[in-house]
Amino acid sequence: MKKEVTLILSPAEAYREEAYLPVVAGLIGVSTSDINLARIVRKSIDARGRNIKVNMSFEVYIGEEPPSPVENTFLYQPVENKPEIVVIGAGPAGLFASLRLIELGFRPVLLERGKPAHERKKDIDLLESNHMLNTESNYCFGEGGAGTFSDGKLYTRSKKRGDINRILEILYLHGAPESILYESHPHIGSDKLPEVITNIRNTITRAGGIVRFNTHVTGLGISDGLITHLLTDTHEKITGQAYIFATGHSARDIYYLLNSKGIQLEAKPFAMGVRVEHPQELIDNIQYHCRKDKYLPAATYSLVEQVRDRGVYSFCMCPGGQIVPSSTAAFEIVVNGMSVSKRNSPFANSGIVVQVIPSDFRSYQNLQGLAGMRLQEHLEQKAYKQAHSGQKAPAQRLTDFVGNRPSQDLPVCSYLPGTSVSPMHEWLPDFLKRSLQDGFRLFDSKMKGFLSRDAIIVGVESRTSSPVRIPRDPETGSHIRIRNLFAAGEGTGYAGGIVSSAVDGESMAAYSTRFVTGH
Repeated sequence: MKKEVTLILSPAEAYREEAYLPVVAGLIGVSTSDINLARIVRKSIDARGRNIKVNMSFEVYIGEEPPSPVENTFLYQPVENKPEIVVIGAGPAGLFASLRLIELGFRPVLLERGKPAHERKKDIDLLESNHMLNTESNYCFGEGGAGTFSDGKLYTRSKKRGDINRILEILYLHGAPESILYESHPHIGSDKLPEVITNIRNTITRAGGIVRFNTHVTGLGISDGLITHLLTDTHEKITGQAYIFATGHSARDIYYLLNSKGIQLEAKPFAMGVRVEHPQELIDNIQYHCRKDKYLPAATYSLVEQVRDRGVYSFCMCPGGQIVPSSTAAFEIVVNGMSVSKRNSPFANSGIVVQVIPSDFRSYQNLQGLAGMRLQEHLEQKAYKQAHSGQKAPAQRLTDFVGNRPSQDLPVCSYLPGTSVSPMHEWLPDFLKRSLQDGFRLFDSKMKGFLSRDAIIVGVESRTSSPVRIPRDPETGSHIRIRNLFAAGEGTGYAGGIVSSAVDGESMAAYSTRFVTGH
């Protein structure tokens, strides 16, 4: 027998099964020994009042063995001798496109410019400790893409819930914790996600798919509206029946390559700003209205305001996390945030970004589809000049930035390469500076204490989404001019984050197989 139960519990009751199981049993009138499993299917924290509650829903199995929590069926059949489709980029879009191709009976040839996830970690360690940037293996490039070492958040605002459940279940089957299937804001953690990514790669290769690392696409041939081949940095020619470009929003060389071949691109709105960091204890006190105990996770926040006809909002908030260097080229500074699975750092950080609209990059309009990207590059290079040293990042006390005054010193910060005192209120573009300042004041009215002298802003947070869109035919899913080019994930301008990119990768895989089969 299966019963469905919804409870409102205290954090202490929700923290462990020994506490909530007697409550569940009492509600349905059975003994705890009669329950085979009380499976959590939904869990969220309600911290709106001082009396914090946890909302939990259960499927309770009594006198019968519970089924698997996975509802979908995934069949990864042998594809060694099947038609080949080339996938460029082993981020979420490329990995999930490859898995879907195998399900549909096609052999993926997955090309990744960077290294396997565990080798990539060594380059990231060198980047943070010695400022040694490997432009092909860093926080953005390498197996798993930018999300692998940037927190592993799985929350999405996409309404395609069925597709989302598929993605979460695939991640669970490859080693992610079961909690991602029921948490309202699921999260794997940058310490756990590399193993999950490796397991997905192993599924691809066991089925006969090909995965190649250190394979950087630098050229392509086009004839009669079709890609005929790819060229790599070692002058190798690679061919397939269709090509899925899942290269991510930081692969600027790919945008330049497509543009040089006359492949139409479009500039699109995006967002840029800074990353703000507070002591986690301060955020806990604001959000929980009291001192946090062991039964509550590190507190999060989500903030949005309309300022000067622009959106100003928090992005990729990382409780118990750290700020990380996300540059992909020399002479630029880009920052992002990450958390490990326990979220136990003493810092809380978040991107605070401002909507960037076409009029902001009008001075680069001669670059057409690449105009917004050039503005992005310019700001990152400006940040590098301000910091003066390697991967050090320009920074300022939050209260000084809002007050238009230079900082004399800086609070302790989680950014390992180090920070450099910088008058960011003087050199950030005026539309960014003013919108951020007004936004921070408004955020403080929502979260009293947010505008704190103990908070630091670090620049620049510029890779929130792609400044370029690769336009698609809505009927075929392909590029509007190149019939066998299928662009997937964040780099297309149609997706953002791990889950939506994975969903998009699956979708483009299906479109590409229809192109190959003709139906």
